[in-house]
Amino acid sequence: MEDVLSVYALPYDPQTPVVCMDEQPATLHGHVAEPIPMEPGRPLIEDYEYERKGTCSIFAFVEPLRGWRHVEACQRRTKLDWAHQIKKLVEDFYPHSAKIRLVMDNLNTHSIGSLYESFPAAEARALACRLEMHHTPKHGSWLNIAECELSVLTRQCLSRRIPSLLLLNEQLAAWEAARNDIRSHVDWHFTVDDARGTLKYIYPKL
Repeated sequence: MEDVLSVYALPYDPQTPVVCMDEQPATLHGHVAEPIPMEPGRPLIEDYEYERKGTCSIFAFVEPLRGWRHVEACQRRTKLDWAHQIKKLVEDFYPHSAKIRLVMDNLNTHSIGSLYESFPAAEARALACRLEMHHTPKHGSWLNIAECELSVLTRQCLSRRIPSLLLLNEQLAAWEAARNDIRSHVDWHFTVDDARGTLKYIYPKL
């Protein structure tokens, strides 16, 4: 916990940005009966019955101090999916940063080994050298700012029926662009000293 809190306390540095990542499952739903569009004086009318169209996983990356995020839905969340998301993060979004401080949970796919299982060794090593990984502790997912961002995403974007992965990614891209345009950032206040006082019951007693 203190490791993650210490990372959050660091000043902004574009050469070593702090980026939080998390994943969230999502279910795709379609309409059985076509909804009646809204009109002046009448809201959208939807039948209560729906059709399940499968599941997917939403990957979220958030740089809290810059007010930037990227979200993308994939069919699964395997080691390969995570590795390709990391490759995109490193090569497409932060090509000029010396190192990325990556905060995430301890899911078994979130490891350097996933890179080596997905790419040739030289490429995996190059990606790994650009990462400084910081894991939230067990039962400490509330420390992950990306989880807070996914909560906002759920309220603002996912509270309706979306029938396909393609349409979901279109909706996610629109939401992402709107949030990035206003540079919505996170001002984290909980510090190591706060943890030692408020959460002292979880520290070993010497």
